[in-house]
Amino acid sequence: MKRRIVITGMGAVTPLAVGVEQSWKRLCAGESGIKKISQFDASSLKCQVAGEVRDFSAEDFLKPKKIKRTDRFVHFLLAATKMAIEDGQFEVRAGEEYRVGVTAASAIGSCKTFEANHELIIKGHMRNVTPYLVINLSANTAGGEMASMCRARGPHHFLQEACSAGTNSIGLGFRAIKYGEAEVMIVGGSDAGISPTLMASLDNLGALATSWNDQPHRSSRPFDRKRNGFVTSEGSGVLVLEELEHARARGAKIYAEIVGYGSTCDAYHAVAPLPSGESAIKCMELSIEEAGIKLEEIEYINAHGTSTIANDETESLAIKRLFGPRVKEIMISANKSMIGHMWGAAGAVEGIFTAKTLQQGIVPPTINLDEADPECDLDYVPHKARRSNIRFALSNSFGFGGINASLVFKKYEE
Repeated sequence: MKRRIVITGMGAVTPLAVGVEQSWKRLCAGESGIKKISQFDASSLKCQVAGEVRDFSAEDFLKPKKIKRTDRFVHFLLAATKMAIEDGQFEVRAGEEYRVGVTAASAIGSCKTFEANHELIIKGHMRNVTPYLVINLSANTAGGEMASMCRARGPHHFLQEACSAGTNSIGLGFRAIKYGEAEVMIVGGSDAGISPTLMASLDNLGALATSWNDQPHRSSRPFDRKRNGFVTSEGSGVLVLEELEHARARGAKIYAEIVGYGSTCDAYHAVAPLPSGESAIKCMELSIEEAGIKLEEIEYINAHGTSTIANDETESLAIKRLFGPRVKEIMISANKSMIGHMWGAAGAVEGIFTAKTLQQGIVPPTINLDEADPECDLDYVPHKARRSNIRFALSNSFGFGGINASLVFKKYEE
């Protein structure tokens, strides 16, 4: 019997808002969450903007002791988990603990905790280093915290796969349910990497947007001719994935269905994508093949769309080569134009937004697309959201290390 996997709960902490509904509302309105960096003095950097989470209070979700002992990225992850569980009205029933699992992800992990404690060591205060540093640096313990919150004792994985981590976390959760390892999987990603160390490294690498410090909201501009780098940001996205009959039996609301997942590796370069787009094409092909649909049935793509020269050109090329003559009929948008690059959380949050697109019939825009790059000549839904009753959508994540991940979402139908 074919097992169908649906999304029954979602939670998010983004630069736009705390919570899915407000984040989605601002995304569809074309609002940017990118501002000047406030967490540290960034005046010596070429890039001085980021997608900070500004209206978040960990105390609203966690006890003081938990806050003190864990990194900011864990705070985001547990907050999003709590929101997703409450949204899905999900509770592990007695005897089902080993049928509920967790797949979590982070690209960066506990960099803020490391920086703070390394500063203590430099100042000679080694006795003041927190004993919980080693636990935080073992980033997988964040997934354990999720599992504890949910009482989930089933399959457990924690991924550290750069920009594709969040999408792969959804994909592995999807597969765990599909192949009967679990009935429910709590999946998602989180990162809080707006730190002096990380930003200095990216700044020196030449990866960040540097031309819009005085106009932060214009700095992330996927597919635009004047783009010159991505904008780093922070936050978390968590989804409750559930086997359809299990969801129906408890009367759960259903946002959308996940029907396909693909994962490949460029095996080419640490940060640059394979110029031919071959691995990205194969990744999308695999997800569509598993979905059991034709290429013509994909109507919308939530692009990785980072706002870097190479990534946007390569993703556009891969989409054109895969979909052929009908490619300009497909709507494409880049959420990162408004939320920046949320690293390991990116694919999870973009998965949430893709599910909302199918449920609401609204395609979010790509903002700041004022002058299209000649190599990026597709329908990126510029500036304004568009209403469309979409049945199948594709969501892409193509990360550092050449790690590619794609998911096919389907509008839920009884």
